[in-house]
Parts: sequence; structure tokens; C-alpha cells
Amino acid sequence: MKNIAVFASGNGSNFQAILDATRSGELNATIQLLVCDRQNAYCIQRAEEANIPSFVFTAKQYESKEHYEAEVISHLKELNVEFIILAGYMRLIGPTILDAFPGKIVNIHPSFLPLFPGKDAIGQALLANVESTGVTVHYVDEGMDTGPIIAQEKIIIDKDETKESLEKKVHDIEHVLYVDTLKKLFNQ
Repeated sequence: MKNIAVFASGNGSNFQAILDATRSGELNATIQLLVCDRQNAYCIQRAEEANIPSFVFTAKQYESKEHYEAEVISHLKELNVEFIILAGYMRLIGPTILDAFPGKIVNIHPSFLPLFPGKDAIGQALLANVESTGVTVHYVDEGMDTGPIIAQEKIIIDKDETKESLEKKVHDIEHVLYVDTLKKLFNQ
């Protein structure tokens, strides 16, 4: 059984998918902590309803990224967290956390990397007028969505695709692909 922490910044639909998979026994893991950088994010409510502790912070209240990352690490170590799972976490992970969890930080990104890294990947794909995009699960390194790819799935973009319809397709794939990928990682 792996002890994991999920980092999220928003709604937390991937957090919920991971939580559901841990509760059903599909994923051999226990979520020890939610780390969130937005005070009013819905993922916090999801964690509270599941009786999962949260560490919620505002980056501006710290002297530096190093300082808040050091505090995050102290919470993770206290709970014996083995893996960090990014699920819509909108901050780059800095060297403090990267060094403390080498090869143990995983992210999901709503594009077929290396295409459309960074924010608003779905909007970027639509603006580029490409025929497909996708979902990528990858290890986190010091870059933005540049770490080694673990799993990917393509998504066809329909001619009449809207941002909302493509977001739904992406989320539907993410919730399955992330859990399936984590199962493989945790069973190694």
C-alpha cells in the first residue's frame, strides 16, 4: 500500500477519481494529504468530505518558493508520503520538493505532450486547429511538462468541437488513464 499526497489547485475531479479508486481497492494506495495552493478550491471540500487532511497555503505569504516547499515537505514526511500525485496543481514544483522526492512525482497534463505544455492546453489545441490532442501522464522534472512520459492517450478533435466538449472528453480520459497508470507504477 503506497502512501500518497495529491496536489491540486481547483475542482479536484482527478483527486476524486484517485480517491474513488483507493476506496474501491482498485488502486493500492492511501491518500494521506491534499496539498492545495488556493484557499477556496473545491478540491478542499472533497478532501474534507473524505476525512483527508489538507495543507492549504498561499504562496505569497512565504518568503520564497523554497520556504513553502520546505513546509510542504515537513507535512509529507510526517505522514510517510512516498509519492506525490499532481492533479490540476497549477504551480511548478521547485528543486526543494524535486530533490526530496526524486522519481516519485507524477503529473497529468491535458495534451499529447510535447505539444501544448503549460496552461490552457485545451485552448491551445483548439487555437492551433489540430486534428487531435490527448492526455499525458509523466514524471515531473524542473521544466514545465517536460518530464519523462509514462502514458498517453490521443483524443480526436471533432470539427464542431467546443472548449467545453473537449474538456469533457479530456476529463473522461484523464480519470481512467491516471488511475490505470498509477496502478502500474504502484505495483512495480
